[in-house]
Amino acid sequence: MKLHGPALRLTIFIGESDQWRHRPLYHEIVRRAHQAGLAGASVIRGIEGYGASNHIHTTRILSLSEDLPLAIVIVDSETAIQAFLPELDELVGEGLVIIDPVEVIRYVGRSGRSAEDAGTEGAR
Repeated sequence: MKLHGPALRLTIFIGESDQWRHRPLYHEIVRRAHQAGLAGASVIRGIEGYGASNHIHTTRILSLSEDLPLAIVIVDSETAIQAFLPELDELVGEGLVIIDPVEVIRYVGRSGRSAEDAGTEGAR
């Protein structure tokens, strides 16, 4: 799958301990993003942060938290991101969802070769 040019970045901020049907919420969001055919999703674990509760969560040893902040980042076309938003309405009770316009320079799938590389391989 390739994505190049204008796109949207969807970022979902939740807590590590947030659950969906006795499973981690972040896992369900990534599963549904994959099922929806979105270009990709990454879960990033924060080392410190606070949100609406105003309670600081941190990895510092003296105040070790079991509910560290997580950010799930998904980049895809505007159409794909907009179509995915109703899934988040169902899943995210507490959290923050933001959408930013971004410019994608290059996305290459697992083969690690760009289309240009694949097209010029025969000429070598």
